[in-house]
Amino acid sequence: MTDPIEVAVVGSVNADLSVRVPRHPLPGETLLGSGGVVTAGGKGANQAVAAALQGASVAMVGAVGDDPYAAPATEILRSSGVDLSAVATVPGTTGLAVITVDAGGENTIVVVPGANALVDAAFVEERAPLIESAQIVLLQGEIPADGFAAAVGLATGRVVVNLAPVIEVDVDKLLQADPLLANEHEAGLVLDMLGAGIASEDPEDLVAALLDAGFPSVVLTLGARGAMVGVGNERTPIPTPRVTPVDTVGAGDAFAGALVARLVAGDHLIAAAEHAARVGAFATLGEGAQTSYPAASDVLPEVGDA
Repeated sequence: MTDPIEVAVVGSVNADLSVRVPRHPLPGETLLGSGGVVTAGGKGANQAVAAALQGASVAMVGAVGDDPYAAPATEILRSSGVDLSAVATVPGTTGLAVITVDAGGENTIVVVPGANALVDAAFVEERAPLIESAQIVLLQGEIPADGFAAAVGLATGRVVVNLAPVIEVDVDKLLQADPLLANEHEAGLVLDMLGAGIASEDPEDLVAALLDAGFPSVVLTLGARGAMVGVGNERTPIPTPRVTPVDTVGAGDAFAGALVARLVAGDHLIAAAEHAARVGAFATLGEGAQTSYPAASDVLPEVGDA
């Protein structure tokens, strides 16, 4: 890639094994499913692809194994133009996510870290020049906590964090997220980790508590209800298009990638979140994660559409 890197994503690269079921099984129950297709995934890779497809120049920092899953795991990263020069191939297995999607499009996911577990502080620090040069460093929770901390420490631009899954990380590093991007469940877990947990599940209360805890800005995603942006004393609801979802896998990652793509393009946080909500809605209309993401030229659903 010859253009300057706008977004460095330090995170996971997975192969997704997807299975569709009429409903999610109960404990101890066996159901017949369909699918079994292996596609590209990983929260880091998903967000990198989403940002690149929305026009940002993106580099991925991560690792894959020397196994057959590495090729499908990186296929869409390559085709979307993400710089993979900082993705290492290491002995062992590529990260694997086993995804079950029910008839309503809701999903459960079990992640096997594989090579992602090697993206630690030493690994990240070896790739310091790329991270230091990025306008935005985007992070999730599928790499070791010391790798997360090292990436934040190296960042000279804006840090955006979607701590999913919520893992124990250095609090001072986490509080550098601007914004912290979280759903309602993740927001509650982050507040608990910070010792600032609240009983309320009201979105405005969650956003207020996160801001009070020290985050410069917060984007709380609310699924079909859209999102809420919090900066200072301002709370701004972000509407989302009304769509009938086919598969919600990776929709939150589509939102995250689109958000940072618009931030590096010069949008303020509210406008970036409004665009990200439309990209996230589009992503629910197709199956899989990266395979469902729109390019910048695609027509996105509009807020208010039936």
